[in-house]
Amino acid sequence: MNDRQALSLHQAALTLAHGDDAVHAAEVALAHAIEHGELHANVKRWATEQWEGRQLPGNINRLETFIEPAELAAWQRRRQAA
Repeated sequence: MNDRQALSLHQAALTLAHGDDAVHAAEVALAHAIEHGELHANVKRWATEQWEGRQLPGNINRLETFIEPAELAAWQRRRQAA
């Protein structure tokens, strides 16, 4: 995975959402998909005492977890087809 081309989980959520609450909901959906093996990502997790902002499933760090744009697009297509 090339982190220079990849989107952070937060950036990916911004492409999916409209509004602040929707961004967090998109982050949670992405983290859930990562945790359940539905979306491939280069994951970095927070230690509990390091947590920043709202917590995501699996203590996934939203700023340092990266998703390839092609992986994100494929995941979105699968979701829309379901």
